[in-house]
Amino acid sequence: MTEPADHPFVQAVKPLVDAMGGQMVAPDQARGDDVVLAWEGEDRVAVRLPHLSDSLDHILAELQRRHGMPLSELDRKTKQSVVRILETRGAFSVRHGVETVAGALGVSRFTVYNYLNRENAAKDAD
Repeated sequence: MTEPADHPFVQAVKPLVDAMGGQMVAPDQARGDDVVLAWEGEDRVAVRLPHLSDSLDHILAELQRRHGMPLSELDRKTKQSVVRILETRGAFSVRHGVETVAGALGVSRFTVYNYLNRENAAKDAD
């Protein structure tokens, strides 16, 4: 990068960029859809956001790391919790999102839809 990677601003945004599955590049290497971040009037870093389908894979990988085991090995209650998190994060607005999540959880699409319907029914009851 043009600016040192250890600049305090760059270090401050790195956890967020990593959590999103983005990539930090030098501002002079930014492409049209990259987000250039400035600090004190100077461009410090450009963030290259992932494609939506890559974001879902990144979220699934993060959830697997968080649980310390493959998502398919989680118990039913924990899988339901994962589906709630994924719904909140917009995973099911991505094309083939339900299929991707079902594969990661080791369940059928029907089961994912049941988890979603159960959660929505609980919300409606409140």
